[in-house]
Amino acid sequence: MTRPISDLTVLVTGAGRGLGAAIARAFHREGARVAINYRNSQAAAEALATELGPRAGAFKADVTSSEQVGAMMDQITARFGAPDVLVHNALADFAFNGDARAHLDRMSWADIARQTETSVGGALNCLQAMQTHCAAQGYGRIVTIGTNLMQNPVVPYHDYTAAKGALLAFTRTAAKELGPMGITVNMVSGGLLRTTDASAATPDAVFDIIASQTPLGRVTTPEDMADAVLFFASPWARAVTGQNLIVDGGLVFG
Repeated sequence: MTRPISDLTVLVTGAGRGLGAAIARAFHREGARVAINYRNSQAAAEALATELGPRAGAFKADVTSSEQVGAMMDQITARFGAPDVLVHNALADFAFNGDARAHLDRMSWADIARQTETSVGGALNCLQAMQTHCAAQGYGRIVTIGTNLMQNPVVPYHDYTAAKGALLAFTRTAAKELGPMGITVNMVSGGLLRTTDASAATPDAVFDIIASQTPLGRVTTPEDMADAVLFFASPWARAVTGQNLIVDGGLVFG
């Protein structure tokens, strides 16, 4: 079963700003109805929804809470219909600042658990809230957001990278279980993006070094990532599931 993007209702978690906002704009550009999830970025999310118009709306929920996710799904369904596509982009507060990162001798399990609770726990809560609808219609598209730091931990962000590694494993096990229901589950992994709130603390010199080492000669943008996400929700990816697509200009060959 295939459906054009313009026929879909899409939930993007953590979409008030940065990469999530770029993904929301990309789906809206292709005609989808877009639910912009946010936790704290209410002003930014509502401004984005206003910018995009009647086919977009802002919905508050902490994705680590199954109760809040359930309530959000009810609100989205009442306005746009039940979501057919989930893009799980939400990220626990994090800054890509190598100088300020937590080193192993100062890190606690709580640091890793906090990242994993949003990455994997948030994905689980959203999947569970969508599964009945998607299974009933024999169609669903789940896209998680990962990182190329798993292949190339150029800066050892232990907590962030461990959580994304767990999310990749969950993406693949979910693909196995949900495939017979017509639901695909894939991951899009970027490198350092120029620029989001999370990467704003990264010095310009680091961006320049990455660009010089990348075959395409530039740093990936949120818009580059967003267009790759569209692929997994499009009819062209109907036979693709359990995959991790690295979008970083060729810096890492996965």
